[in-house]
Amino acid sequence: MTSLAFSPDVPARANDRAAPGQRAPKNRVQFDLAPKSMERLNALKAKTEAASYAEVVKNALRLYEALIEETDNGKEFFVRDSSGAMVPYRLFL
Repeated sequence: MTSLAFSPDVPARANDRAAPGQRAPKNRVQFDLAPKSMERLNALKAKTEAASYAEVVKNALRLYEALIEETDNGKEFFVRDSSGAMVPYRLFL
């Protein structure tokens, strides 16, 4: 397993609120990834030209949240196959 830690600039006191023009306090997250998952994360970082693993994860969370919200609202997702036909894409089995 590969251990991955995100350590953004965390203020000395976690309860500090950001003053205007400053960053809000952030949380540190650490988790372990299997080698295959780490390869996927590295590939996504390279394909998206992300500056960090944290950027990849934040973008993935935004997309995941949006997909869940749309699914909860009764929306369906489709992909177009090579012949041009629209095929339902099941995101959450």
